[in-house]
Amino acid sequence: DDDHVVVVRRRHGRPRYRRVVIRRVGKNLALFEGEAPDATRDLERDGYTLLEGVFRPEEVALLAAEVEDVFASVGVDPRPRPDRAEFRYEMLNRSALAQRAVAHPAILAAIEPVLGNDCHVIANTAWRNPPTFGGGPWHCDAGPHVPRPPDVPWDDRIPYPIFAIGAHLYLWDCPRSCGPTAVVPGSHRSGRLAPKDRLFDPDLDYDGRHPVLLEATAGDVALFVSDVWHRGTPAGPDG
Repeated sequence: DDDHVVVVRRRHGRPRYRRVVIRRVGKNLALFEGEAPDATRDLERDGYTLLEGVFRPEEVALLAAEVEDVFASVGVDPRPRPDRAEFRYEMLNRSALAQRAVAHPAILAAIEPVLGNDCHVIANTAWRNPPTFGGGPWHCDAGPHVPRPPDVPWDDRIPYPIFAIGAHLYLWDCPRSCGPTAVVPGSHRSGRLAPKDRLFDPDLDYDGRHPVLLEATAGDVALFVSDVWHRGTPAGPDG
């Protein structure tokens, strides 16, 4: 139902508000009150955000060329699924520019207030979405990390713990026709997986909130909490 699909855009910028977050202190965890960008607030509250214009056009061009070289020189990894030719894994080991890009200050400024300044990369994959992609099911990349039954709400006095954040660094424009990722706002706080009977429902909602399309321009970065319900949407004929 297109009436319930929202397109989101966010800008990264200077810290604008104070918040209490979970931070690592030595080997333990503690609460820390300090400034954080609006993107951090979006991640904790909504489960996603979009940073516009993180990379300059010349940076995008160089990184895209290096990624294309990896696709040309590295074969399909048969370990996950040999038919998934759109992926190339371990980009940190194959591309110096990819390794540098994931540590961009704008990305770290958004994620470190919730993950801690000792956060690290657990996967680094290059992905070329095929024009024939028909869309995938709603899923979580990891979690839910705090599983709960439906009748147990989260106490908003407690900062919601975030254990992993996915980052999409866009090297090409990704409008609706290219099948952008969709997320269900707030669903990372549900403590549950997406309902099995609605895994392909384009209008899946949580707590009255409907899917958001992460349309982007080359150079943007989308961030989303690993627990949030999300899916790849179908690519259109002009994708």
